[in-house]
Amino acid sequence: MLMQFVEFILPPLIAVLELMGIFVVAVSAAIAFWRYLKGLLFHAKGDVKFALANGLATSLEFKMAAEILKTVLVREMNELMVLGAVILLRALLSFLIHFEMKQIDHTES
Repeated sequence: MLMQFVEFILPPLIAVLELMGIFVVAVSAAIAFWRYLKGLLFHAKGDVKFALANGLATSLEFKMAAEILKTVLVREMNELMVLGAVILLRALLSFLIHFEMKQIDHTES
């Protein structure tokens, strides 16, 4: 009974988390692009790379949460291996983005 409830509730929850990640990327990209245009037109200072990287890192966190929840629904070893590879790649991307953010922060200080 509990497993049926989990199998019923997880797919919509995973979809919501994936959509949240997509929304964060879209909004972050739009804001970063706006800051970029503002900098070009009005010579205003804005941290475009840091803002975009921060949004991408946040988005990856939502997407990794969805992937972790997907592990509950895995039925076969092949699915688990693919899911593990996706989680590993997203974790690596998150690490690289955080590293880049630290580099941007150090160069501006």
